Amino acid sequence: MRDVLDELMRRYSAGEPIALGTVVATFSSAPRAPGAAMLVAPDGTVSGSVSGGCVEGAVYELGQQVLGDGAPVLQRYGVSDDDAFAVGLTCGGIIDIYTERISAADFPEFVDLAKSIQSEEPVALATVVAHPLPERLGKRLVVWPGRTVGDLGTSRINDAVADDARGMLANGRTGTLHYGVEGERRGEGMSVFVSSFEPPPRLLVFGAIDFAAAMARLGSFLGYRVTVCDARPVFATKSRFPQADEVVVDWPHRYLAAEVEADRIDGRTVVAVLTHDPKFDVPVLEVALRADVGYVGAMGSRRTHEDRMARLREAGLSEEELARLASPIGLDLGARTPEETAVSIAAEVISMRWGGAGSRLTEASGRIHREP
Repeated sequence: MRDVLDELMRRYSAGEPIALGTVVATFSSAPRAPGAAMLVAPDGTVSGSVSGGCVEGAVYELGQQVLGDGAPVLQRYGVSDDDAFAVGLTCGGIIDIYTERISAADFPEFVDLAKSIQSEEPVALATVVAHPLPERLGKRLVVWPGRTVGDLGTSRINDAVADDARGMLANGRTGTLHYGVEGERRGEGMSVFVSSFEPPPRLLVFGAIDFAAAMARLGSFLGYRVTVCDARPVFATKSRFPQADEVVVDWPHRYLAAEVEADRIDGRTVVAVLTHDPKFDVPVLEVALRADVGYVGAMGSRRTHEDRMARLREAGLSEEELARLASPIGLDLGARTPEETAVSIAAEVISMRWGGAGSRLTEASGRIHREP
């Protein structure tokens, strides 16, 4: 939903009903992950994507149907079904798509949900996507760490789902949960899709150079909240990094230590040290390599890397901590320009996140899409 939130909010505020198709489950090599959404407006306008083009036509038709009768539909598309070939899902995957109507009458809690997503407040949306009782289908519960709004049918169901949704939210997970028809932990008959909307992951770029500008552009494109930090005010300016969410003038190690202390980074955070200067990069790497971040990389030549490692060892970092450092930064793509180098760094981040080998797919076998 996040990708279509602005358009959804605009239509909702104008009093228009909207059909929303959401991927709620995937199997094998499905093209989009759970949570991917596609909006169908009454005027026929489409926003977003649920399959990268495979089943959008079928979901569009379902959206028109749902706009007309208001009844939500859970539909499975897969290569084992005749319909799958008709709509073009020939990649070998299976996807479940839930299509519902959203309007002020159908979903009055949407405003609170949208405000939390826009303000980067952690929130989850739980929706009953399968239930033997038609009146339970489509019921929603909006879940924050400390409160809920909405109703899934009974207090027992609300309590069970809220508890599980908070656990998923804390881990940034989106997916479908299964219960007995009255919320029993051990049972079947009810499926609840939980969309987690945690704040976007952070990309911290240290060193206000041309490579940092390219990294900020690509990081923003990939959905990161980008911070560029440098101690030199003449270089660290918003005009030089217009696509960064913030530009900070401070010593890198001092800024990062303050962010760690304030609990504003997590295991999804990416740290890219591009300074080439030991008086900047060694102190900030000391902090980064001891912090709970997902990726730490540093730019420099082989000679710079060896000097940096020696300095970090002198600073007391262990071999286990040093093993976390990606240096020289990035995958071996033969990159030369700042933009190509940014792609190389992003490719390494993606590879480490999903467990990819960084090799050519044409030379590999097995599944293309991996679980984290």
